[in-house]
Amino acid sequence: MYVHREVEATVDKTLKQGKVVLVTGARQVGKTTMLQQRFGDAFDYVSMEDPRLFSLAKQDSVLFFESRELPLIIDEVQRVPELFSAVKWVVDQSQEKGRIILTGSQTYHLMKGVSESLAGRIRIIEMPSLSLRELLGVAEAPNGFVPHKVKSADITSLPEGFDIWEAIHRGSMPELQNPEVDWDAYYADYVSAYLERDVRDLVNVKDEAKFYSFMVACAARSGQLLNVSDISNDIDVDRKTVDSWLSVLQASNIVRIVEPFWPNIGKSLTKTPKLYFMDTGLVCHLTRWTTSEQLKVGAVAGHVFETFVVSEVLKSYMNAGANMRDVWFYRDSKKREIDLVIQQGHVLHPVEIKKAAMVGSDAVKNFSCLEALTGYEVGFGNVVCLSAEPYMITRNVQAIPVWAI
Repeated sequence: MYVHREVEATVDKTLKQGKVVLVTGARQVGKTTMLQQRFGDAFDYVSMEDPRLFSLAKQDSVLFFESRELPLIIDEVQRVPELFSAVKWVVDQSQEKGRIILTGSQTYHLMKGVSESLAGRIRIIEMPSLSLRELLGVAEAPNGFVPHKVKSADITSLPEGFDIWEAIHRGSMPELQNPEVDWDAYYADYVSAYLERDVRDLVNVKDEAKFYSFMVACAARSGQLLNVSDISNDIDVDRKTVDSWLSVLQASNIVRIVEPFWPNIGKSLTKTPKLYFMDTGLVCHLTRWTTSEQLKVGAVAGHVFETFVVSEVLKSYMNAGANMRDVWFYRDSKKREIDLVIQQGHVLHPVEIKKAAMVGSDAVKNFSCLEALTGYEVGFGNVVCLSAEPYMITRNVQAIPVWAI
């Protein structure tokens, strides 16, 4: 059964703003299904996975477009970079907006084609896997998450029998929402296809087993400061290779790098970013936490829960087409940390992440660090946790359930 996606509203809005809309995202997050569900009656559809259409587009892109009708969805367009120039020629024949939708799962090839041929004509949307709100059936008009005071009446209660740790462990890929799909087999196939297709397309990896070890090493560090040297030593490759492979994971939307807030006030703040996977199911598969019960009580529960919460926050920005550069974290030379800092202009909203059901004022002791940042105000803060109901911790900080993001 189709799950309503919050990004649909953003696609609708964006079609009115640009001649071409590009929907990108990791493989199997539901891009094609969403577009066909939303626009199947109004748009023609072609996939570059179709050998016949692929061949035609490669050999004669002009003839390809003459054989189709607009408006048109072109799936996996990065496989045929020759199409970008033809798309430019087609859309320049008219001032009409939203005539072509492109999709793809490799941002490196996509962005190269966009920058060379479609600059000024295209709007880009990054689509994530399912959010918790979508899984719970409470998807609404998308907005990037900003800490605020919420009322219990505004938060949908969890369905009876819903297990948040099972949801974290199961992951957020649409196909896995069918309980009959084997979890471990799905991710094994997913990783295998990823290595064979995306990785080979993006970088010359001579030893796929080594790259797999790299993915495992990254998954084991999700939710932590990114230490390239540590990963390099762990898998016995040089730093340059690790940097290159990290770019591959980012280009294929597997991981996100969250930067430390850096207002250029001196050298008292860390410059080291943090690494987050966008799908906790993939993290659990790679690191072999094979059941939700093991995960819940395991040594990595805190980092995986933080990964889940941060991915939910980032998904809210992706679904809204909002600027993910407004999502930071804080860490200073005294190792005082704030898990997330959400920026709204010159207002900084602190967020702490705790896997407990009850948290006290000690959890927000570092929020005051933001007061020392000249030129910024400290806004309302949240502690995202496993409480069933929201409650105030201090006058300007409220604990909220993770499903309230």
